[in-house]
Amino acid sequence: MIYLGADHRGFELKEKLQQRLEDEGFLVTDLGNNHLDPQDDFVDFAQKVAEAVGSDEQNQGILLCGSGAGVDMVANKISGVRAALVFDEKRAWQARHDDNANILALPADVFDIETVWPVVKTFLTTPFSNEERFERRLKKIEEVENLHEK
Repeated sequence: MIYLGADHRGFELKEKLQQRLEDEGFLVTDLGNNHLDPQDDFVDFAQKVAEAVGSDEQNQGILLCGSGAGVDMVANKISGVRAALVFDEKRAWQARHDDNANILALPADVFDIETVWPVVKTFLTTPFSNEERFERRLKKIEEVENLHEK
């Protein structure tokens, strides 16, 4: 399952992205916002998506806010989440192939549906490499995460 979330600055792009994903045959669940609310906070939607993704390793997420940085920071607070703030296809590929990222954080202020689609498709279709060096690094990330769980 692919979970989507966006605040008011990412709302319009999220709506278009959801339609494109569904048209391409992806299973999508929209965790909000479900309407344009200029007073909403990215934190609420990023947390919902990150919790859904963190609870099942088969899930992936896509989060949008103006800069992408806010949703990225929130998502990475949730255990089991490896969110990556991505601006192009190469970084989307690296985030999946090298780092096994499970959430794509996007800056809605710099993308439209045509420019974001290749980035999203690359992220969703690139498998993790399972190379020893990348596995080792992910284990170290988990160790850091476990040290700081409250």
